[in-house]
Amino acid sequence: MNYLLYFFILIGSSVVFSGMIVFVSKRKHLLSVLFSLEYMVLGIFIIFMFLLVTYNSEIFFSLIFLTLAVCEGALGLSILVSLVRSHGNDYFTSFNVLQC
Repeated sequence: MNYLLYFFILIGSSVVFSGMIVFVSKRKHLLSVLFSLEYMVLGIFIIFMFLLVTYNSEIFFSLIFLTLAVCEGALGLSILVSLVRSHGNDYFTSFNVLQC
């Protein structure tokens, strides 16, 4: 059973790490940044679920984690929509805070 736990922790860690690589390398568009953040949350959820199942803990905590992840995604998409409506694109270079 330990090997299976290590396998899923390795899978989740590789998902989180690949999400970080995309987050660092593809930060030109806001949508790609949001996708990479959701991908990292998915990897953390994989690790979290298998740790909870392995140690026979309550899986209720995973529902709280998923609820917070959905709220984070909805907030990110609402910010994306408002920025695209105000600026016309989702490039980070066009979001200058100093402009009126």
